[in-house]
Amino acid sequence: MSNRSWFYASGGQQLGPYPEVQLRDLIARGSVRADTLVWTEGMAGWQKAAEIPGLMSGPSGPPSITQAGGPPVIAGGHGGTLSVDFGIWEFTWRSLLLLVGLIFIIPTPWVIVWYVNWLVSRVHVPARPNLSFTGSVSTVAAWYFGFIVLAICIALIGVQWLNNLMALVQIALYWLFLRWFVANLASHGQPLGLSFSGSFWAYLGWTVLGVISIITIIGWAWVYVAQLRWFGRNIQGTRREVVFIGTGLEFLWRAIVAVLACLFIVPIPWMYRWMLGWLASQTVLADRNTPVRA
Repeated sequence: MSNRSWFYASGGQQLGPYPEVQLRDLIARGSVRADTLVWTEGMAGWQKAAEIPGLMSGPSGPPSITQAGGPPVIAGGHGGTLSVDFGIWEFTWRSLLLLVGLIFIIPTPWVIVWYVNWLVSRVHVPARPNLSFTGSVSTVAAWYFGFIVLAICIALIGVQWLNNLMALVQIALYWLFLRWFVANLASHGQPLGLSFSGSFWAYLGWTVLGVISIITIIGWAWVYVAQLRWFGRNIQGTRREVVFIGTGLEFLWRAIVAVLACLFIVPIPWMYRWMLGWLASQTVLADRNTPVRA
């Protein structure tokens, strides 16, 4: 049985991703017919299910979709959840190359965009197959090297309060990067038209609150989860709202397990994938007028 994830079309909408075993189960129930268009990573374009060798001959067949408007609906008016899928060794060598680029400073903008391109492509979003990132290196390079030049100038001036101002500039750059990242998400090479509407002052407030919460040792987990929900509420340009339904306690114990495991170095890639997978599974696309229980 293949480990591929599948999307299918219904009512002019793209639904999924579904693991192949689930797709075959839906096929068995007659939900997806032979003429249903399907797509999985590696295919040049959408094809009818009957045209995919071995797909319709299995014990089940793709599901018929009776609902229009995106991924399969689950209890509470939700759309589908996000998922992340990447190989351990692929992650390891890419992360090591990213680290090397950061150490040598000059290649930093290029390796950051290259890494983001790869990571975004491994995220599966309901009704948005073949997710990609279209941001330009020139944008990051301008911010990055501009910050370095500003830091050097302030160091040469030697005024203490200007050094403190650099922290604020750095937070502003993180906020700009966040807006730029959301605005450059695409599906099948076509921009999604998303935007991030969270204000700089709100982002600054969350950053300060995060620093303060570290003093409580465990409070940071609840602050981080609350910030993720704030982030989702401020993604505009989509019919569905991005909602994080994980709790602070769930995040806390996973973070503790991951940190303890990472002390042994070797498990780091597995822990990274495990944490990302959980964060994605707790991110739901929900109708904007439907309450979501966290």
